[in-house]
Amino acid sequence: MGEQYLASISENDGMKATYSEDFDAESVRKVLSAISNREPFKGRTKNEGRFWNNNMWMLEDMDYMNMVIDPLKKLSLEDLGDGEVIFLPLHLDLFYKKDNYIYINFFMIKPDLYNETGKLTIEDTEIKEWIKKKMG
Repeated sequence: MGEQYLASISENDGMKATYSEDFDAESVRKVLSAISNREPFKGRTKNEGRFWNNNMWMLEDMDYMNMVIDPLKKLSLEDLGDGEVIFLPLHLDLFYKKDNYIYINFFMIKPDLYNETGKLTIEDTEIKEWIKKKMG
């Protein structure tokens, strides 16, 4: 992936909303660059390390990733009222809530591995119910 593309991901408004003093646009760019160039990576913070680890895990297990992505594509959240739900590949935190937005860590969503129902959960709660609770 080109550096310009990586920079555009790191400057995405959704990603920006999750930045802190130990995880920022440069963290995203460095991690994604290391992954795309197949370079070893040692994060300067725990968040950078987890972001790298989570992204590598999904690249290595595309079947698992698709078990999450496919039901997410079909998930209707229109009946939740005001607010916007954004799924992002994050690091340690489960979610961020800012203003009328909730940013959910994609890597924390769990598919139904055994019954293959297509249901997703977060913290052992069906995803739509979990979002309703967090949106308040």
